[in-house]
Amino acid sequence: MPETRNVVIIGSGPAGLTAAIYTSRATLDPLVLEGEPSSTSDQPGGQLMLTTDVENFPGFPEGVMGPELMMNFRAQATRFGAEVQTVKVSKVDLSERPFKIWVGDNEAEPTHLAKTVIVSTGAQSVMLDLPRETELIGHGLSTCATCDGFFFRDQEIAVVGGGDSAIEEATFLTRFASMVHVLVRRDELRASKIMQERAFANPKITFHWNTVVTEYQGDAKLSGIATKSTVDDSVGELAVTGLFIAIGHTPNTGLYVDQLDMHDNGYLKTEPGRTATNIPGVFAAGDVQDSYYRQAITAAGSGCQAAIEAERWLEDQESH
Repeated sequence: MPETRNVVIIGSGPAGLTAAIYTSRATLDPLVLEGEPSSTSDQPGGQLMLTTDVENFPGFPEGVMGPELMMNFRAQATRFGAEVQTVKVSKVDLSERPFKIWVGDNEAEPTHLAKTVIVSTGAQSVMLDLPRETELIGHGLSTCATCDGFFFRDQEIAVVGGGDSAIEEATFLTRFASMVHVLVRRDELRASKIMQERAFANPKITFHWNTVVTEYQGDAKLSGIATKSTVDDSVGELAVTGLFIAIGHTPNTGLYVDQLDMHDNGYLKTEPGRTATNIPGVFAAGDVQDSYYRQAITAAGSGCQAAIEAERWLEDQESH
């Protein structure tokens, strides 16, 4: 059997790597299983690896590239002794301690044993699955208005979606854009009535009902989109320099079904104000348990919380 680690961190975005920094500085010798680059749902470094300019992370007055920021997180964690493995976790057993973790296709013995586990596998934006989507992220295509809205000052942009998130993003983006086109695949919004009323009253928002995006236009960066009617298949184009996709997020929680408590939307449940899950010794940090803020800085903060809680939990176990 493998040795039992004090802390195994599953996932490596801002939450996981912050947890690694704190637990390694506490001499707990954490192991980070950061995921594999080929996996869209388990990207090493998290969603920031798919982001270009990050201007709202404290400490970088001129901004920083997303991948550079995450490489700095990683280097800081390894400097203090964290071990990072670029592998994808395939199975976990949290029914008893030590917790069991499998990597790859090995179904016999677990690959790793852990006294505590910090889950930081994040969430992924639901995308449109159109050609060139990945390469245009950060080049006109975005999933976060609060992250990227500033870059579209005085430009004409579009938002896809009809729920609360989409209307909230569209309203926020009117602070910067000259015009915000909202593309809704139905003939009505799913957003709450008060949000609808605000959006309808905003002169900078134009609604396009029964409309879907069929193509991204532009070479190195987005210059427009092709659209189609869901009613009569008529086609059109919009010359927008930014497109914000707001049709939902999916937390990466498949490994923990029937083991960790989840909300109806699939996000992990943690104790109010904490990162503790329903299983003692298992903690959840970052977007995997946060469907509200979804920011790098809040993910990093919850990674710090998870690390401190794991450290204190281990101390309590040893004192009994």
